[in-house]
Amino acid sequence: MKKIIIFALVTMLIGVTGCSKPKEETIMLAAAASLKNCMENDLIPMFRQKNSNITINATYDSSGKLQTQIEEGADVDVFMSAAEKQMNALNEKGLIAENSVVPLLENELVLIVPKGNEKGIKDFSDMTNVEVVAVGDPESVPAGQYAKELLGNLGLWDNVSKKASLGTNVTEVLNWVAAGSADAGIVYATDASSNDNVEVVLSAPEGKVSKVIYPVGIIKASTKMESAKAFVEFLQSDEAKTVFEKYGFKVN
Repeated sequence: MKKIIIFALVTMLIGVTGCSKPKEETIMLAAAASLKNCMENDLIPMFRQKNSNITINATYDSSGKLQTQIEEGADVDVFMSAAEKQMNALNEKGLIAENSVVPLLENELVLIVPKGNEKGIKDFSDMTNVEVVAVGDPESVPAGQYAKELLGNLGLWDNVSKKASLGTNVTEVLNWVAAGSADAGIVYATDASSNDNVEVVLSAPEGKVSKVIYPVGIIKASTKMESAKAFVEFLQSDEAKTVFEKYGFKVN
């Protein structure tokens, strides 16, 4: 009888061990402000459904600000930037895990105006004829860096910069134009499509601005490497691709 009881206990222990749940972990995603809607509304919940043991917390801001926070030791596991510049800078400092960077998405730069376009803006050159224009701060906001590059190549930056309100991220630029506090602005196509109070006048001419690439990478100091890898791999899946395309991104 004792042998039977001992055998039963051992069998139960083996069963419990074999059925043990995966380790619960929480990872931090630092992502460009233009990714907030698709991440919060769709992608993070979808990932959570498939990986119930992994929780994703996220912070969204300009890629330049997020870069600085990571350099200063912020507890971040995955970084997704709206430009390659910030990712490259972190990589050069040895802060990104080796071979983890994926140039995942492509976006497009567009000229927007408040709904109704009462100022009759038809081209980027018309930005010189209005009172206030909104662009991201080129010092820290990729959308602003692209806008400065574009307007510089069009010979317009010197004039436009004199009347520019510089946003701390692309969402702020979008909101200024939507509220009518700026007569025009330059944002990403995905941001413009998310707000019914703005109209897209036209896209940046091909060849006049660098490609808007969104890379994703894993922070080298992450202590949750496997969970971070699982999330980055999910972002490359067909179902994630469908979501990105729904929000106007192109999968690079």
